[in-house]
Amino acid sequence: MPLLILGLVDAAFSGFRAYAGRDARIRKHRSIACAALRGLGVGSALLLAPVLTAGLVLLAAADRARTYDTLTAGGIGYLLPLAVYATAVLLSLAAYFALPFRAGTLAMVIGLGPLTLLRPLAVVAACAGAVLNGGGRSSLLVGAVAGAAVLCVEPAVHRRWYRQVL
Repeated sequence: MPLLILGLVDAAFSGFRAYAGRDARIRKHRSIACAALRGLGVGSALLLAPVLTAGLVLLAAADRARTYDTLTAGGIGYLLPLAVYATAVLLSLAAYFALPFRAGTLAMVIGLGPLTLLRPLAVVAACAGAVLNGGGRSSLLVGAVAGAAVLCVEPAVHRRWYRQVL
């Protein structure tokens, strides 16, 4: 459940990032909320892929209880690197909202900018964590599908709704 929540929050932020900087209006709260909801919708659909993958892995397993335990161990290993990454993102967001305008903007530029670029590495670290925590190949497969799903949200939202917006 924590991985699902983390994935959905990431999807909402991906929708926002697909829209960010594309509208010169000062008051754009509705547009930002709409973009986040679009990301959440796309992310919800794409996150069905790892759920179905895990279900198929369980259905194909000879020993379902053992496979379930393996997937659980892999899920915990997958969550740990992502929790560290999410904490860094939350600290950067907190600095943005809590600090005065200039310092908050600096926190955004030196915090969230590089962290956005590090998202694929966070997914790779999560996949490695899944394997190292005893998840094996089945957890690596589910983790790779989940990682691909969350990394595809922003490009999908951008391509669908914001491609023509300059």
